[in-house]
Amino acid sequence: MAGPAALLASIGHQAGALRTLRAAAAPRPPRSPPQPSHTKTSGTGGSGPVWRSPGEQTEVREPGGAEEPEGGRKAAGKSRKGGGESGDPSPPSPGGPRPERLVRRGTLREAALRSKMSRLVEATSRLVQVEETLLLPLLQQRPLPLHPKDSIEFRNICSHMALQREGQQFERDLHEAHQCLKTIIEKLICSLAVFPSDSYIPVRSALRQILQNLLAV
Repeated sequence: MAGPAALLASIGHQAGALRTLRAAAAPRPPRSPPQPSHTKTSGTGGSGPVWRSPGEQTEVREPGGAEEPEGGRKAAGKSRKGGGESGDPSPPSPGGPRPERLVRRGTLREAALRSKMSRLVEATSRLVQVEETLLLPLLQQRPLPLHPKDSIEFRNICSHMALQREGQQFERDLHEAHQCLKTIIEKLICSLAVFPSDSYIPVRSALRQILQNLLAV
């Protein structure tokens, strides 16, 4: 049997896991595209027109562009008109998956992971609230069988998952975190059976609702 001190310790571990989960679930800032390097076209570093001496042809260059010989432009035009360029990408094989199908599959997988992470964050937050507001007053009246080690393991799994952020290891950690939190809630529900009165009914009902939302598909 354990009293309020053991529950407060478990709540502390769960609160630490919750902070880690929220940080891991936060969207990462998009990567800024690399800025193109500007080639200096004059001694002052400007990208405007190049002034030449009288009698010499004046040409306005596009920023970042380069002069192309007349012969090169004609050759490029002929190669574009030809029907059998060697640089054309080869068509996808009939038996392989289409690119759009792969993109759709990846998008659905990412959406499922985000949904699972969202349920885990919400369930952890709700569990901490129920333990603080409903379960803690009951423990002041009568000790309750608790398992603080489960909360420590849950915190450690969430910490390891936050280091991954993506990939197969992230998915495995997310699954383990779900299972660990499920175990914590189920053990609390079973432990509440030691209370002889109906005082445990509200907290047990709240825990069952958290478990149902956590396992929702």
